[in-house]
Amino acid sequence: MLNPVTDAFAADLRARLPAAVFRELTPAYLEEPRGRFRGQGALLLAPGRVEEAAEIVRACAAARVGIVPYGGGTGLVGGQIMETGPAPVIVTLERMRAIRAVHADENVLVAEAGCILAEVQAAAEAAGRLFPLSLASEGSARIGGLLSTNAGGLNVLRYGNARDLCLGIEAVLPDGSILKGLKRLRKDNTGYDLRHLLIGAEGTLGLITAATLKLAPRPAATGAALLAVRDPAAALALLAMARDRVGEGVSAFELIHRAGLDFLAETMPELRRPFADPPDWMVLIELGLGAGQDPGAALEDLFAGAFEAGLVADGLVAQSEAQRQDFWTMRETIPLANRRIGAIASHDIALPLSAIPDFIAAAGPALARIGRFRINCFGHLGDGNLHYNVFPLRGETRADHEAQRDAITRCVHDLVAGFEGSISAEHGIGRLKVAELGRYGDPARLAAMRAIKAALDPAGILNPGAVIPPP
Repeated sequence: MLNPVTDAFAADLRARLPAAVFRELTPAYLEEPRGRFRGQGALLLAPGRVEEAAEIVRACAAARVGIVPYGGGTGLVGGQIMETGPAPVIVTLERMRAIRAVHADENVLVAEAGCILAEVQAAAEAAGRLFPLSLASEGSARIGGLLSTNAGGLNVLRYGNARDLCLGIEAVLPDGSILKGLKRLRKDNTGYDLRHLLIGAEGTLGLITAATLKLAPRPAATGAALLAVRDPAAALALLAMARDRVGEGVSAFELIHRAGLDFLAETMPELRRPFADPPDWMVLIELGLGAGQDPGAALEDLFAGAFEAGLVADGLVAQSEAQRQDFWTMRETIPLANRRIGAIASHDIALPLSAIPDFIAAAGPALARIGRFRINCFGHLGDGNLHYNVFPLRGETRADHEAQRDAITRCVHDLVAGFEGSISAEHGIGRLKVAELGRYGDPARLAAMRAIKAALDPAGILNPGAVIPPP
């Protein structure tokens, strides 16, 4: 059992820590983007150094006070807020925003956990390198949170998840000890890799304070095309054709359904639309090629081959950087349009690539047996990650269907499990999906997770109630 923050505990912290660590607990730290959870907190603490973070954790461990780590607040599964139980200490790393080192010749950058993703991208660009993690919230998401959730995004097809872009971790463990693991090594077989234990743990096993990140060479030229495909099966065939022709030059491959463009027209009519009459299915593909290669010509050649094969019926190849950015603005604004429409239930799922067409074909009729809905299915087709979101009909609100929400999610997740997929591709488990993990997770894996949590955090102070289903 955890304890509440007492006046004596708060006074003890104030005696141990600089005044700058103590911040006003504003409502922003108790909210999450989808508005389904409302958090609570007794103190907001912002350490400026890893030693201060360790002091906070040691004090909370001794007093059995819960800690909720807070990154950029962009998480979509409630991992950053705690609704019930004794009000916790909220720890934000927003003061730890230093780029500690850049080793351009090694393709390595060391960043503190409070760095915003866009800041890390800019630091890499200034060194003539690329930090390829890219997602819609990169202007506010922080490195610590991105690693804690093993974030994905747009470029996983080519560069991998956040886990694949991290060489080393500095973190405070649940007893307040500091894990000093900021190595720049590609090879290090010296026992358990605790880096990978902490990445994706959503702050339940340690508080990430800094990371050694992998950089990549910047492509000499980039290009993008928006292609109308016959159906999801044709999109997969197009992906295979693209990779056969340009190999690892395919940086992103996004599947977009007409519903996404319809939602943009409904909520943001001022946004430029690429097609006057949008097709049912589209693919946004981006190439990043080396010196002497022409991505525009490669995309034109790909379109010609795909058209001849009957995979695409129409398409637009970006003729300028501005047009390429327009394509991506359209894609990255779809989640905002979704929020304005108001989803009844949102699903961040992963499937084997070859199962995606059959899943999409089966899910619509299965949901129709529950009720009448609009479905916006889109996502990172290249890595098998779909955002399968269910919305009310025009003239209705998600509140009208609240009683159906659990049945909708059960329907979608049952299908995902039947196709040997995952109920969480890139958003994590947080608190929203704890029961779902308990329902669909492998029993042996869940038992191992509980054993690891009990061994490292026996008092359960780190992010209480997140990720781990009760036995």
